[in-house]
Amino acid sequence: MKKLNVCVLFGGVSPEHAVSLRSAESVLNNMDAEKYNIFPVGITRQGQWMLFGSTNYSLLPGGAWEDCPDNCKAVISPVRGEGLLIQRPEGLEKQAIDVVFPVLHGENGEDGAMQGLLQLADIPCVGPHVSASAVAMDKTLTKLVVDQAGITQAAWMLVRRNDLGHHPEQILDQLEAKFSYPMFVKPAGTGSSVGVSKAGDRVSLLAALMSAAKYDTKVLVEEFIHGREVEVAVMGNESPMASICGEIDSGAEFYDYDAKYITDTSVAYIPARIDDDVAETVRDAAVKIYSAIGCQGLSRVDFFVTYEDNRVVFNEINTLPGFTSISMYPKLFDASGIPYGQLIDQLLQLAMEAQE
Repeated sequence: MKKLNVCVLFGGVSPEHAVSLRSAESVLNNMDAEKYNIFPVGITRQGQWMLFGSTNYSLLPGGAWEDCPDNCKAVISPVRGEGLLIQRPEGLEKQAIDVVFPVLHGENGEDGAMQGLLQLADIPCVGPHVSASAVAMDKTLTKLVVDQAGITQAAWMLVRRNDLGHHPEQILDQLEAKFSYPMFVKPAGTGSSVGVSKAGDRVSLLAALMSAAKYDTKVLVEEFIHGREVEVAVMGNESPMASICGEIDSGAEFYDYDAKYITDTSVAYIPARIDDDVAETVRDAAVKIYSAIGCQGLSRVDFFVTYEDNRVVFNEINTLPGFTSISMYPKLFDASGIPYGQLIDQLLQLAMEAQE
């Protein structure tokens, strides 16, 4: 059987660059070299593309991969048929690529930008394509689609950076009229809880708004939902399937960036500590949202299940969720009977099928 040529993209010009490096380390270490010719291409924080010249993927998380002496400049050409352009010492090489796994989180990787390049190049890629990636990346657009799908979600309000700069007191008044404290404040277009804050009073609310506005021109403010944080992994194209439910106990004020990737305060419960009928409601809602947005390949869909009455409330969707060794997406499918290596095989196959 012919090996597939797989390009794994990692890094990127994004606030989530470091998370991507850790995800890519796990993906690359779990890819079967007997099945795939692997081309790991890293993108630096400055936007330089390089073919990583080693198989020592432990160099990725700390950034040492950039100094590998065998690295070569390499880019994916938007010209159909050219594939990966590699600048070898002996000259330019054009390498055909069968499928790309963009292990890129956040801006310039998960928002439709990279998917657009790959569409131009006519190269299949793992995960949702341009429109679904763009809609899911912008939390305010996601809210509109989910509302149309009839799924319960937290009440929310959009704040624009320009309005915040000119009329901060007016915006604070509007938010206090709409919501009780605490409120959650998020940049509209980041993942991994980058720039997310929980505001308990007017002073901290203004600080949270200003912090979120550093990352995006649009800021999402949501009501606080008192409930368990429940996550579902979804995979598939025309007939998506949902994993069992998992639950995150952040051990902190909320499941922020540090709780996800740095500290060891968070605890994952797989399966989630919810009743079977509630879990089925969560899984059904996850597939409905996935389909409504137009996702394919994979996504992780996050919910709250309220403590007082077990209401299922949508939180957000992540079209290229973390793939680190401790990330929920691969752990949820592992617990559902699909181990990490097999999961990668299926995702690559789904990408190829979506292009047919």
